[in-house]
Amino acid sequence: MTIFAAPVFDATVIYEGNELFKGQGAARGWAEKLAKELECEIGVEKVGTGWALTGTVDGEPCKWGILGQRLKRMD
Repeated sequence: MTIFAAPVFDATVIYEGNELFKGQGAARGWAEKLAKELECEIGVEKVGTGWALTGTVDGEPCKWGILGQRLKRMD
């Protein structure tokens, strides 16, 4: 099963229309799962009042938030 189909049950916040992880610890846990899935480095970044996942995939910088309890690219 792909990580993109797994539900995100952690607390979230809305900042500028994006749903983000409320806590850094929860974001780091999902960053580790996403890194394994994509086989690349994934970190976390404070965005307003929440935390987003960040990394570079195929040479492109990417950020992920949450949409409907699933991970979603923010760009």
